[in-house]
Amino acid sequence: MAFAHMGWHVIGTGRDTGRCHEAEAEIRSSASGPARIDFLRGDFSEMREVLRVAKDVQALTDDVHVLVNNAGGIRDGCYRTSEGLEATFAANHLAPFLLTRELRPLLERAAGTAAPGMVRVIAVSSSAHRIWPGMRWYDLMMKTAFDANAAYCQAKLANLLFTLELHRRLSDRGIVALAMHPGRVDSNFASHGDETMQAYMAANACAAPEQPARTIVWLATDPGLGGKGGCYFHDLAEEEPAPQALDYLEAEKLWRESDRILAEILETA
Repeated sequence: MAFAHMGWHVIGTGRDTGRCHEAEAEIRSSASGPARIDFLRGDFSEMREVLRVAKDVQALTDDVHVLVNNAGGIRDGCYRTSEGLEATFAANHLAPFLLTRELRPLLERAAGTAAPGMVRVIAVSSSAHRIWPGMRWYDLMMKTAFDANAAYCQAKLANLLFTLELHRRLSDRGIVALAMHPGRVDSNFASHGDETMQAYMAANACAAPEQPARTIVWLATDPGLGGKGGCYFHDLAEEEPAPQALDYLEAEKLWRESDRILAEILETA
């Protein structure tokens, strides 16, 4: 809503058509000046849907100054998508990886005219990355010994490794990659989680959505953060992530493995 109030062209995505309409109407109510609001529906656990949404974005605008990758969630069990992916890893990591990859030309075009450091890619990660010791390379999709909460923690670690590698690859193109932890938020995040996760969320105080939104807006707009590519933030402040989120070799490996997985899935798309 803050972006619309600033007069930006805001393009949102969501899985549920009804909720997309509700969000669009709410954002429009805050719009001012030349603001333009568009919403695209897509299930980000399906990579072909992500690819379609990326093409729809390309049809709506010639450049992207800020990309906020906030799609994700947690499941109560092991769900395989129609493309054979574990749904948590697909929606939380592969979807933002693919969307960013497809929108890279639009980000680079924006960087060509924007003030230095003002084109941003922001990953909404989680402190849950601290729980997971490292990527399970032998079984990223957790086909054996699946645990819903572990799958989420691994995906959130992947968000940080992706941000690290994105910074390494694109910083010289004028694109700043940042990551943030929203904290526990009063939303429907855990509505599809297992009993343990739902009990945890119910037993702990949760912030209103506006609180993490302030950090996202700050990350998107503060000129002073242009030199903070690859860094991790929470509640309007920089934080040190877990050591496993700072491994450049793991970050590069994740990029290559993500490309490989997507190539297998999308070769017939």
